[in-house]
Amino acid sequence: MQINLHSEWHSFLSDEIQKPYFLDIIKFVEQEYTNNICYPPKELIFAAFNSCNFSDIKVVIIGQDPYHGKGEANGLCFSVNQGVRIPPSLRNIYREMVADLETLFFPTSGNLESWAKQGVLLLNASLTVREDSPNSHKHLKWNLFTDAVIQKISDEKEHVVFLLWGSFAHKKGLKIDRNKHLVLETGHPSPMSANQGKWFGNKHFSKTNTYLKNNNLQPITWAE
Repeated sequence: MQINLHSEWHSFLSDEIQKPYFLDIIKFVEQEYTNNICYPPKELIFAAFNSCNFSDIKVVIIGQDPYHGKGEANGLCFSVNQGVRIPPSLRNIYREMVADLETLFFPTSGNLESWAKQGVLLLNASLTVREDSPNSHKHLKWNLFTDAVIQKISDEKEHVVFLLWGSFAHKKGLKIDRNKHLVLETGHPSPMSANQGKWFGNKHFSKTNTYLKNNNLQPITWAE
């Protein structure tokens, strides 16, 4: 399977994508996509990287697993294709965003490409999944790869905002250098967590923009 990474990311991750564990992932994924229905489409496996260059990163949001329903996953965490019904977790993300930023309109599309184009890396911990089987590729070592990506961003950039939603994301962010980055943690936006009072009121969207502005960076237009 061809690793279709943008040239900037390809250079940045050149050592990582040549390691034996990563080559094993690619080999297994090729077999999985041949023998089963998997998501996102093969050409979008690395969409999170190709939609947001390394040099442009201002914010990192960490998800867990791609959506496993037909036509949903587009390679960006929490994001779905245009025309797909907004999933419950993303609906709660939008609800918090609207309340936090006091915007007038609730988004009608679940496609988050506009965030990515502004420097938001929407990174799932695992980049692939089998249809209707959540966490079905958990046994792969995608975690090693995405941990390495997070570590490299932490080491080689400054003033990045990491949004860690839920205990899984909290663990992924343990090694982030919090002296030169802003790490915001809260519960997961899924209905179960949100309804227990662990999501709403976190104000992560306004806090992110305040931090970016304080460091002379263009804030994110979250609601468009």
